[in-house]
Amino acid sequence: MTGKIRKAVFPVAGLGTRFLPATKASPKEMLPVVDKPLIQYAVEEALAAGITVLIFITGRNKRSIADHFDKAYELENELEKKNKQDILEIVRNIIPEGVTCIYIRQPEALGLGHAVLCARAAVGDEPFAVLLADDLIDGHERNCLNQMVDIYEKFKKSVIAVEAIPKEDSIKYGIVSLEEVEPGLGKVRGIVEKPEPDKAPSNMAVIGRYILTPEIFNLLKQTQKGAGGEIQLTDGIAALLQKEEVYSWQFKGKRYDCGSKFGYLQANIEYGLKDPEISRDLQHYINSLK
Repeated sequence: MTGKIRKAVFPVAGLGTRFLPATKASPKEMLPVVDKPLIQYAVEEALAAGITVLIFITGRNKRSIADHFDKAYELENELEKKNKQDILEIVRNIIPEGVTCIYIRQPEALGLGHAVLCARAAVGDEPFAVLLADDLIDGHERNCLNQMVDIYEKFKKSVIAVEAIPKEDSIKYGIVSLEEVEPGLGKVRGIVEKPEPDKAPSNMAVIGRYILTPEIFNLLKQTQKGAGGEIQLTDGIAALLQKEEVYSWQFKGKRYDCGSKFGYLQANIEYGLKDPEISRDLQHYINSLK
């Protein structure tokens, strides 16, 4: 097994029902935060962490994701004719040279675990990352996946990102019990999908960033449908714990839950306040509402 994380899986086949009707014909992953779609933020995080193979697990009505990362000859020609070089460079550099994009159709909406399993042939016998675009993470100095790659390279074991949540929100997340190794770093002792608050083993929730060893594929293949009638990645990780160590990392940074309307709007406001083009006007507008 190689020690480097070269491949990342992006499960993007979900229906985005919480954002209907906006997501009726357009993927939720293409919803913009300021001027970039959510999926591009996730891809940029992966690229910055050294990923060179991007594997998108897609579904119906997801063609615009592939179009976004493809070359747009007509658009580039128009920008060149109008001498809009700054915008042209942005469009051309969405995917750098030397990076491969692979698109795999998930035939049925059978859950996150099934989506990851769909990537098996493309991943092969390598450790790999999984990034959920719904979780937009501002890592400040170093992005979340970079932090996790450092831990993987030290221990050569699976790593999952976690965050402390209000205990009443446990029904929205996979929840872990863990043994602290050092501040922020733990050994996972158990994991359960969306437990009731009184049954949750802790208030540490799994967030949409994972580094997994390829053994997870054999376990997901054997995993039965769980919560919501879906094949849960959480259940696969629970089985993985019986075979090898899994680490948790309480990442440094701020997460925006862009799978919810409030989190999505919060991300747009806070990223807008950091955008040099609009930050001043946006701040003035916010002040005017008080």
